[in-house]
Amino acid sequence: MLLRPLFSLASGSGKVARLSVLIFHRVLPKPDVLFPDEMDARRFDETCAWIASWFKVLPLDDALERMRAGTLPARAACITFDDGYADNHDIALPILHRHGLSATFFIATGFIDGGRMWNDTIIESVRTTPLATLDLSSIGIGSHAVQSIAQKQVAIPALIGAIKYRPVQERVSITEQIALLAQVLPPGDLMMTSAQVKAMRNAGMQIGAHTVSHPILARLGDEEARHEIQHSKLVLENLLGERVGLFAYPNGKPGEDYNAQTVELVRGLGFDAAVSTHWGASRNGDDMFQIRRFTPWDRSRLRFAARMAANLRTAT
Repeated sequence: MLLRPLFSLASGSGKVARLSVLIFHRVLPKPDVLFPDEMDARRFDETCAWIASWFKVLPLDDALERMRAGTLPARAACITFDDGYADNHDIALPILHRHGLSATFFIATGFIDGGRMWNDTIIESVRTTPLATLDLSSIGIGSHAVQSIAQKQVAIPALIGAIKYRPVQERVSITEQIALLAQVLPPGDLMMTSAQVKAMRNAGMQIGAHTVSHPILARLGDEEARHEIQHSKLVLENLLGERVGLFAYPNGKPGEDYNAQTVELVRGLGFDAAVSTHWGASRNGDDMFQIRRFTPWDRSRLRFAARMAANLRTAT
């Protein structure tokens, strides 16, 4: 309770209020030895308890409207998730409900109902390959030792980094070849089904668009970028039977993953607001199509609080 005055002071209220928007991706049922820093159920439950105790968590659209109107309360915060993993429904949703919290889930629609993100193809191929060395020289990305956990932890980011900024179809093709060379059939149930997306909305969560195939929008031509953004919006609207007004830029770094032209494209396609992954807090007068987001990663209560307070001081 003693931390509430600190956050009230740091955030302000009304026209000078600063809005904290948190970003998550997955909530695993248990810790992952390959990714020990990835959020798991126990940690997320603890994190939600802290957030619920210190902040006034609002639906994202409501918070942004209040920010625009200059009526945002002190300690205002929003919770968001990107991509549309099935564990958002299976693990995160019950925890959010237990703490009385709402969240917005940005869905990459091309992966609903059995799809798989390209980076997960790499991760699961390296995780489960029976090989000690993954020889990918035939597709131009070298040879990688993958026998131990430590070696896998080196190989995965190296492969992701080598492929991340390639065209969408090239990314998919290369990662499928990696799975073949790794002698692995990657799982097809990592992402939400249509029924799960609808269940999230029926449970009181908000749903936003996140493109179709999660491309780097800054590297697409205008028509391709328009299709990715607009089609994801239409798919979700048809699925949910309601308007979708929120968008999240894939990867979300301004100037690198999206640019000013992308922002104007999103604005022109009828969205109300869009979120980036640029750290800091947003406030009245900021561009509603470049809302800042942040993920505090600290495991201790006091360090988590300190990180949140520091982020509130980072504003445009």
